[in-house]
Amino acid sequence: MAALRFLAVSLHSPLPLEVTLNTRRAFALGAVLLLPGAFPAEGQSLPGPGSGPEVRVSELAARMASMAAVTGYEQAMVDTLLRLLPGATRDRAGNAVLTLGQGNERRLVVCPLDEPGYVVGNVRDDGYLTLRRVPGKVGPLFDQQLEGHRVTIQTGRGAVPGVVAVRSVHLTRGRTGPGEDPFTVDEAFVDVGAGTKAEVAKLAISVLAPVTLTKRPHPYGDNLLAAPVSGRRAACAALVSAVLRAPRRPMLTKTVVAFAVEQQLAERGLATLANMLGPFDETLIVDGRPGLRGALQQGPDPETSGRWEKLGTAHRWSLPVSHGGTVVETVSMADIESLETALVGWIGARP
Repeated sequence: MAALRFLAVSLHSPLPLEVTLNTRRAFALGAVLLLPGAFPAEGQSLPGPGSGPEVRVSELAARMASMAAVTGYEQAMVDTLLRLLPGATRDRAGNAVLTLGQGNERRLVVCPLDEPGYVVGNVRDDGYLTLRRVPGKVGPLFDQQLEGHRVTIQTGRGAVPGVVAVRSVHLTRGRTGPGEDPFTVDEAFVDVGAGTKAEVAKLAISVLAPVTLTKRPHPYGDNLLAAPVSGRRAACAALVSAVLRAPRRPMLTKTVVAFAVEQQLAERGLATLANMLGPFDETLIVDGRPGLRGALQQGPDPETSGRWEKLGTAHRWSLPVSHGGTVVETVSMADIESLETALVGWIGARP
């Protein structure tokens, strides 16, 4: 029987791989057939206003959690937000920005968009892809989530599924060697069902194409949602919904609503907002952070205020998440709705 097998077992260098073409195509086809159909493909835009019945914030959170926005590659997510928010524009940094109201008092509410992830580092002659992690802080076990799991590569023609290879259990008997280091991104070989560089090129995959674990948002338990970066995605969904729900009466305060890119890269998106649109009297940052479900984390953010003076007095409202930074990062739908309601009040508040 044809099988994926390693021809060497060196612990200190990339392992050459041998796999039959039929096996690899079947493996990749299996990944395609297992992709969920309840959510749009990663990188696919969500419907804009007027395209169908109103979407609840919990549904919007799940749908946004199915999309990828690796640091530096947030364009597809920004395109979606520009469709959802009439009047929003893209600024010089790539942020999505919408200005509401007018007046001397100026406020900013912002949600970060980006997530940690990878890019294609190289395309091998045998059709395997190697990866490099994008800049940004991640947990010590972040790379280990790749091993043996499905990934999605974003291309100019859409999302391409792949699988990160694992060592043959027939040769290793499922055991690791004594003193062996944990799996790292340098050991990741991505199989996309291609046997040569030319076949990879036909899939429109190129070096520096963004790569994430395949997104499979999963509702479970007592109205919970699990997905990579679910807290941040849900916070942004709450802000989108709050803008659409906020009263349309004349606002005496100029409120800038923004979705910032490249926050994992020296907060470049937030810096552009401060320098190009500031100074602001007040800034509110919404995001997800580890915490107990049932209560939003609301408080001052002196660190951000000190770093960017043009943001004025900064506050942070965070959705509490559990298992943060993992593929099963979890957020409560009830907390998402609470954040949406709080943001509606903040946006519509009179000075």
